[in-house]
Amino acid sequence: MKIIVVGATGTIGQAVAAALAERHEVIGASRKGEVRVDLSDPASIRAMYETCGDLDAVVCAAGDAAFASMAELTDEDFAFGLAGKLMGQINLVRFGRDCLRDGGSFTLTSGMLAHRPTPATALITTLNAGVEGFVRAAAVDMPGNLRINAVCPPLVKETAEKMGWGAKGMPADEVAELYVQAVEGDLTGQALGPMHQE
Repeated sequence: MKIIVVGATGTIGQAVAAALAERHEVIGASRKGEVRVDLSDPASIRAMYETCGDLDAVVCAAGDAAFASMAELTDEDFAFGLAGKLMGQINLVRFGRDCLRDGGSFTLTSGMLAHRPTPATALITTLNAGVEGFVRAAAVDMPGNLRINAVCPPLVKETAEKMGWGAKGMPADEVAELYVQAVEGDLTGQALGPMHQE
């Protein structure tokens, strides 16, 4: 399969690209990657698809948003998170449907905070829950044999270590297997991850 991984330079994205590259042709896309894309810019997403041509799968492991309390979140924080993490992924699907071959799939990224919010995560929780809601509804509306799923990663071990939170969480290469399952399997309209197995 020919697969584009958006966010391929990030911790999860690198692991996903490496796992998929064992059996598939993988194109890495990011703000600084071999193919450039900015999820907050619809024109950038359209240009990415024009560059890549027909695809079998689109995987997104990108999307930034602010961690801050409700009192600290600004209009700009909300606009940035909505444009990138939520609308950026939605636009990957909206603009990419005609670029996917029959039987192709989209795999988006939500996150555990959609199900277990903590202090200072009101924005992130909203965005992650929005991604999962979009996936459930879009699956019903997908043309032909196209599929769409989300991966809901837990805390990633490498990220926890980088943030000084200790050696807890799931290793990125294990998280990557959830994305491989979404791409290579036959599920649609699902969110995959430990939160959905409890």
